Amino acid sequence: MANSKPAKSTKKAKTPPAASAPAVDIGISERDRGTIAGALSHFLADSYTLYLKTHNFHWNVTGPMFNTLHTMFEAQYTEQWTALDEIAERIRALGFHAPGSYAEFARLASIREEPGMTAPPAWHEMVQQLVDGNEAVCRTARAALEVAVDADDAPTEDLLTQRLQTHEKYAWMLRSLLQ
Repeated sequence: MANSKPAKSTKKAKTPPAASAPAVDIGISERDRGTIAGALSHFLADSYTLYLKTHNFHWNVTGPMFNTLHTMFEAQYTEQWTALDEIAERIRALGFHAPGSYAEFARLASIREEPGMTAPPAWHEMVQQLVDGNEAVCRTARAALEVAVDADDAPTEDLLTQRLQTHEKYAWMLRSLLQ
């Protein structure tokens, strides 16, 4: 009896056609939505970088201000974490993909990490870095807010206004610790 192998099929398996995303028609042009999403992506990157820095300092703070700062940093990074989701979801609602990798955030953020940090800074340097970071987030939010205002995007305006209030308050509270 000859070795019988099943005949090879010459038909290729059919793959379902790629589904195209439905058009986004929310009353803001695609060009304006793209500009807003780009500005929000920078804002998300700065916000995420500040979140990471705040969380890092929460873990590593020492010294006479330990309890106060440990508690303050935890409250701030917890609130920031929730806000990150709101920012990313707004980008998605505009019809664009939200950045979500460290490489993307590093490329988009204006806030930089300290290179080669082998030991955490003293508590007062942590506080100063977080003041600077919150102020940077405010500047990025204001730039994004201008874009949203120009496009008449009230939901993005509202989101950015709320974030501005929060980060201005954080900067003030942190700055007060250094006086």
